[in-house]
Formats: sequence, structure tokens, C-alpha cells
Amino acid sequence: MDWRATLLLYGELLLALWLLRREGLLDCRPRVAAALVLAPLAFALRYCFLTYETLDFQDWIQVWIQSLRENGPWHGLGQEIWSCNYNVPYLYFLSLISVSGVRDLLLVKVLSIFFDVVLAWGAMKLTGVLTGENKEKKLTAFLLTLWLPTVILNGSLWGQCDSIYGAFAVLAVYFALSDRPALSVASIALSISFKLQGIFLLPVYFLFLVKGKIRIRHIFVFPAVYILSILPAVFAGRNFWELLTLYLRNTSTIGDGLNYNSSSLYALVNFDVLSPTAGERIGIILAFFFCAGLYVWLTMRLKDLNDRALFGACVLFAVGVPFLLPHMHDRYFFLADVLTLVLAVVRPRLAPVPVCVSFGSLLGYHAYLKMRYLLPMKYGAAAMLLALVLTLLYTAVSLDRRAPEETSP
Repeated sequence: MDWRATLLLYGELLLALWLLRREGLLDCRPRVAAALVLAPLAFALRYCFLTYETLDFQDWIQVWIQSLRENGPWHGLGQEIWSCNYNVPYLYFLSLISVSGVRDLLLVKVLSIFFDVVLAWGAMKLTGVLTGENKEKKLTAFLLTLWLPTVILNGSLWGQCDSIYGAFAVLAVYFALSDRPALSVASIALSISFKLQGIFLLPVYFLFLVKGKIRIRHIFVFPAVYILSILPAVFAGRNFWELLTLYLRNTSTIGDGLNYNSSSLYALVNFDVLSPTAGERIGIILAFFFCAGLYVWLTMRLKDLNDRALFGACVLFAVGVPFLLPHMHDRYFFLADVLTLVLAVVRPRLAPVPVCVSFGSLLGYHAYLKMRYLLPMKYGAAAMLLALVLTLLYTAVSLDRRAPEETSP
């Protein structure tokens, strides 16, 4: 193991502990003990996985880094990299990694682990908004996010970067509920600029708008931030319009399969009797009516639409949209994993919700990492459906303004 990567990982652990101290969560012995035991153990577990190399890294990420290395970190950003369907903000990090002198695999994972910390911080801040700054629950959210199985496996084992878009998406919800609309829109723009999966949360911004959490003028922050995120690559030589429409052009690379190891509707219902096009349209139509139904229901109860209900809507979109859409992959419930964990910390009686969602996500992870199915994916899809129902109940109860703070379905 390269000592420089080890030192960086140790620095990230210190950052995590510093964030907890700065938040005032290490002001009593029980919380200090919990942090000093659980946080180092979470990082020690990640350390054990750092040298594990997946086919995704060998076939894709390593190829992109090598292309950047051969062309130079700046000139490489100015060229379209063969087989790369990621947006350029992630490539900025890979460009730095290409000239670091440290083993590429280690730095790719250390980068994702850094954003694991940012993700945990965002979950902690979001929990504080929803619980009146309850210190025990904030610390619980932070530590449990670091221990969430899919968060551990995604970055430190798989070498994926979902913690980056996930961190910005969680912060977007936090900023919206804490009445900082410009930061919220900027955060969701950054989330989507790193990975398109951040778009699963975008529908909730209609509810933020009608509730007054954001104003029309704040919407213009989105294109401004998104354009700023691609400008360095444009200055390096990439075509501005091609980068601006990258996600639209990448729709042709999603494949014809209705499901890719995902605990979605397509794992629960057999669509083989239909043509791929017909099966695809069914999922898109269902997702549209799911979002429209939530809009109608919640806007009809606009006066009762408090922060708890808005957060319930965020969870519903994060779970429901990838559950219904076709062509979903094994990692597309990453944001749902984290938001449902926050939901359970806020309302402990809803602990089955993140258990169900994490179970469904982990089935997909197992299918890829072990190249075989642990259980049929339909079990994960059924768990996702149960999580949706429980979250709907939570949201409905939250709309009752007379309900006490700790009311749960």
C-alpha cells in the first residue's frame, strides 16, 4: 500500500472527526466514544478494500486516466475520450490523478471516500433540520452513513463515484429545507453535472417552488452552475454544445435491457411478453403518473406541506423514480439508500424503510461484484415497493399539522 494514499485516508478520518467536533457533537463522553470507535472502524474497513480491482476500473476508469496521462492533464481534457460517457467534472479529478505519481486505483478510491465524508456531513445537517438540531440523531446520521453497506462498497471496493453526486444531492435537500435556495439549486446542478442520476431528485423542485422554498429567479442558478462546471473542458478544447448535450447523446449508450441488476419494477413484473419498446414506454408512463400524482396530492395540501412532508416527497422521488423507470442499473438506488437512512434516524419506527432499500440495492451490488445472483432480484423489488408504501404513509401523516413531532405511521 502506498504510504501517500494511506496518509490521505488518515487525513479524511481526521476531517470526519473535525466536522463532528465543529458541529458540537463531541461534547460528552458517550458521543465521543461512539465517534472514536465507529468512525475509525469505518475507515479501517475501507482501507482493507483499497487494493481490490474490479472490471469496471480496468475496462473504463483506468483507460480514461491513461488517456489523460498520455495527452497531458490539460490537453487530455480538451479531447473526447473514447468510451467515456461521464461528464467532465469527474474527469477533472481523474486528470489530477493522472499526474499524481500514486497508483491510480488508490486515488480513485480515496477520492470517493472523501465524498463519503461529505455525504455523511450532508446527512447529518439534513437530520438536524428535520429534528430541531437533535445532537444524538445528527451524530447517528453521520456515523450510520459512513457504515451504510452500499456507501462502503461503492467507493472503497467498487471504485465508483456515486458518493460525489449523492453528497451534492443530499446537500441540495438540506439547503432547500434550511431556506438557502440559491445554494440548493447550485448543489443539485453540481450533483447532475457529475452524474445524471442526480436527476431522480429534480422533480421535488416543483414542490419547493410552489411552497416558496425557492423562487423563479433561483432557477437560473442551475444553468449558470452547470455551464461553469463544463467551462474548464471547453477552454481546454472541447466543443461547448457537445458537452452541454452530453447526457442527451449518451441515451444511446444505455442499452436495450429493461433492467440491469436493479431492484426495479422490471425485476418484479415479467415484461418479456412485450416488445422492449412497449416495456420501456410502460415504465416511463408509470413514472410520469407517479410524479404527477404526487404533485396533485401535495399541492392540494399546500398549506400542510411542511418540511417533514417535503422530505418525504424527496424520499419518494429518490425511490420511486428509479423503481419505475426502465434501463436502471445496480447502483441507481444509491441516493435512496442515504435518504431513507436519514428518514429512519428522524423517525426510528421507519427503520424497515432503509433496510428494505439497502437490501434491494445490495442484491444488485452482489450480482455485479460476484457475477451471480444471491437471490432473485424480484425480492429486492418487492422490498422497494414496501419502502415506497411506508414512505407514503409517513408523508401522509406529516401533512397533518396536528400530528406531534414524533408521530410515525
